[in-house]
Order: sequence, then structure tokens, then C-alpha cells
Amino acid sequence: MIALLTLVLISTGAITTVALRRSLVGQVDRQLAASQLRAGLPPAGAHPDNGDPDRGDGNPAAGDQSGDGTPSSGDQSGDGNSSSGGQPGDGTPSGGGQPGQATPSPGDQPGDGTPSAGDRQGYSTPPPGRPPRNGRPPGPPPPPGPPSEWPDVGPAINGQPPDTLAAVVRDGKVTLSGKRDPESTTEILAIPAALHPLLANVPADGRAHGRDLGDLGEYRLAARDDDGSTVVIGLPMKPVDDTVRDLVIIESALAAAALLLAGGAGALIVRRSLRPLERVAATAAQVSELPLDRGEVALSVRVPAADTDPDTEVGRVGAALNRMLTHVSDALAARHASETRVRQFVADASHELRTPLAAIRGYAELTRRNREPVPADVLHAIRRVESESARMTTLVEDLLLLARLDAGRPLAAGAVDLTAMVVDAVGDAHVAGPDHHWRLDLPPEAVLVDGDALRLHQVLANLLANARTHTPPGSIVVTSLTTDAGSAVLVVADDGPGIPADQQREVFERFARGDSSRSRAAGSTGLGLAIVAAVVDAHRGTVTVDSEPGQTVFTVRLPLFTDDDPETGQLPPG
Repeated sequence: MIALLTLVLISTGAITTVALRRSLVGQVDRQLAASQLRAGLPPAGAHPDNGDPDRGDGNPAAGDQSGDGTPSSGDQSGDGNSSSGGQPGDGTPSGGGQPGQATPSPGDQPGDGTPSAGDRQGYSTPPPGRPPRNGRPPGPPPPPGPPSEWPDVGPAINGQPPDTLAAVVRDGKVTLSGKRDPESTTEILAIPAALHPLLANVPADGRAHGRDLGDLGEYRLAARDDDGSTVVIGLPMKPVDDTVRDLVIIESALAAAALLLAGGAGALIVRRSLRPLERVAATAAQVSELPLDRGEVALSVRVPAADTDPDTEVGRVGAALNRMLTHVSDALAARHASETRVRQFVADASHELRTPLAAIRGYAELTRRNREPVPADVLHAIRRVESESARMTTLVEDLLLLARLDAGRPLAAGAVDLTAMVVDAVGDAHVAGPDHHWRLDLPPEAVLVDGDALRLHQVLANLLANARTHTPPGSIVVTSLTTDAGSAVLVVADDGPGIPADQQREVFERFARGDSSRSRAAGSTGLGLAIVAAVVDAHRGTVTVDSEPGQTVFTVRLPLFTDDDPETGQLPPG
């Protein structure tokens, strides 16, 4: 719309400017014709001897003596006497004329058919009281004599508009030239000789021609022949150019204002029309920020009913988004119900399995302690039952813990000295894996975090056990603890073979194993890192892994304990 309005304004302005310039140039041309008349030059179509062009008889025009000595229409008729002061029919000359002679009136030549200087070119002025000849008004006063006798161009530019120029051309050369001083009525300014060829080349057809006269600017020039000379008169185009420039400035300002106004109005209209779409987008953005990946999701956000009008495009989009959100909400509710049933089953099964597993393990230990001799194969079987029941008990305990964490049960909260916990956990790992090199990098002061001490110790134990299980003997395991931006940063790094890139994305999934044979031989259940991720998340922390051949780094971030935190209590679900 703005582009179309711009095109219309530009087109209208261009057409208006061109039309105005043409009109103003036409006015200048008419002024130039009037200037020719004021300079005494014949108008277009006038005959050189003032005769009637249609007659072509060479006789003088009205106001001159006829070729036969007959007085003009302005004299007394029928008596051959002059019209000035003579009595009708008495043959008495006026003003002391001889009897019987046709004495010319002032301004008329004797009856030889030759016009006087005053009547040259048909511009004689009738005496006071005499009516205009041929019913035409009196013309301007003529210049004194032909152009060849002018002392300067004053007769041609006197009484003309400011900056009018005139030149007399004879034999192709400018003999006289000048320009009226705009600040004086009598001063005549010289025209540079370099412009004379331009003035001499103006066609003597009486029509206006445009010429660029350099420093003088653009002029409209007209030339006519007079008594063997060509008189060139020119009017400046500066007033026209100034007017056109002012018009262009005004049009540009109005166009700019119109465009700004139209742009502002268009922006308001577009902004108002897009408000429903912005509300729909805000609803979608609000939904995108919800944690939809786990747990129960209350997807109650909907597009307002005012933005679901089926008669508008935005309304149809809003209605479609509401239907989609309803389907997603139903799917999430079904997923949550299924997960709840699975968690409940796992929790119930784990809880129910704990008692028989404890009984099996107890009876196996009791049998092994019997003092009566037991065959070797039976003793081996009893030991296998005891170890497998212990591993099964650990698996059941891990599943039960994950089920409780998934259910969002809060953990115990309190100040935990993570520095002392790291020292204890690394000491336990050194006992479990004496063939590894265990190193510590701890700050001198205690690092306190807010959390459940038992579960945080389990996180440390699982990370160290993972490093011991998946690295060969002689590997170096470094455990470091620092603080950064309100968080405790725990890092467990080893120089083992690393984790393949395709397995790093699943390392925190349940029952994920890197080397299955080694994990099973070490008694791993595949739930250690899953428990790490769940416990850290329950403490509002994060855990990441960065691995490459020769180095694996697990980084845990936990919020530091502050005075505002209660010393005892419960952590909200993560």
C-alpha cells in the first residue's frame, strides 16, 4: 500500500510539475511576444510595409496617405485637404498649408505612400480625440528610428521586465547587446562576448526558443528582422525555475508528510490487525516453556475465545491451536497415567521383593555358617545364591529409589559438607579398586550444599564406581571440587578409553551399559548413572558428560547452601 501510494504521489507530482512548467513557459512566451510589441517589432504575420497582408497591393495601411494623395480614413473626406485643423470642403490647408495641397497630419508623410518614422511598421499613434484606426487600440510608442541607428539596446529593453536582454544582429554578428539591470530602471548591463554566437543563431521567426546562456541562466529568446537587422529579445527562465523548484519542494514535503502519515496509519492498522496473532503466538510460546518431557503436565493454556473466530484467518489458526493443545493434553495425561501405573508397579514389586530376597540371602548365609561339613559344590552353590541375592537386592533398591524419585517424592534437605563427603567416597573407592590411582583436588575450605546427604553420597559412589568399572587397572581417577557462580562444581575425570559418541547421549538412561561383559562381571545393574541423574535433578542441579579417547569427565553442579536455606527440611521435587 505504501509503495502504491508512493507511486501515485510521484506520478501526480511529476505530472503537476510538468504541466505547471509548460504553463509558465507559455506565459513567458506570451510576455516575450508582448515585449516584442513594446520594442516596436512587428508581430507575427505583420507585413513589412504595414499593408494588408491579404491585399498584397503595397498600399499604406490606415493612418498613412494613400498612394494617390487621398487622405486616410482619419482625414476629412472628399476635399483633398488635411484632416488637422482644416474646414470641411474649403481646401484650406491646416497649420499654414498651401491651398490645394493635401497637407499630412502630424505623424504622416506627404502623399507619396511612404510611411513616416512615427508610422513605421504600422504603430502610429493617433492624435488626441481621433478614434483608433481599424478599431484597434493604440500600440506602444515606437523606438526612435531603425535598429541600425540605435546607440544601444535601451529602446528595446526600456519598460521591459527585469533581466530582459536584447541584441541587434547584422550580417550574422551582434552589433549591440545588453541586459536590463534588475536593480535599476536605466542601467544596462553588458552581455559577455562569448554569448554573442548563441544570440546571433536565434532564428528570426518571431517564435520563442530556449537557450542556455551560461552564467546568465536559461532564457527564452525571440528574434525578428527589422530594417535589415535582426533584433533579439529574451526573457529569463529563472522565475519559472524558481517557481517549479518551490513547487517541487512543497510537493516533496507534502508527499513526505503524506507518506509518514500513511506509514504511521498503516503501521497502526497492521499492528492492530496482528494483535490476535501476537496473542496466539504468546500462547504457543507459553506452551513451549512447559516441561512436557516428564511428570504430570497441567496443559491448561489455551488461545482466548476472542481470537478463535472462524470468520478470520487468525481465528482459524487460534481454533486449530486449541484443538491441537487439547489432543496434546490428552496424550500427556494418558502418558502420565501409564507412567504412574508403571512406577507404582515397580515400587510395589520392589517393595514386595525385598522381603523374600532378604530371606534367601539370610538362609544362604546361615547355611554357609553351619559347622557341619558341606560338599564343595554345595558350598559354591550357596555362595552363588548369596551373591546373586545381594545383587538382586541392590537392583530392587535402585528401582525403588528411581520409582520414588520419578513420583516426585521430596528428599531430605540440610547443609551437607561436600568436601568431607568427597574424601570419604574416594577412600571407599580406593579400597574397592586398589589397582587404580585415586587423586583429590579440593579447596581448603568446606563447600556446603543444600541436599540429602545419603543420596549425594550415592551420587559420588556411583560416579567413582563407574570410573573404576569402565577403566583398566592403573588408570588415574581425579576427583575435584570447586565453586562457581553460586554452585558447587564436582568433577570426576579419568584417563580411560572413553565413551563412544553414539553412547554418550544414552549414558544416563536406565540399564545403559558401555561394556556389558565388564559391567556384569563387576556386578553393575546399569542403573548407577540413571540414579546419579535423578538425584542431581531432585537437588535442582545438573550433570553432564564429556568424553573422548583417553579422557572422560563427569561434571555435577549443585546449588550452594545459603543462610536463607533451612538447616533441616525437605527439598521440593526437582
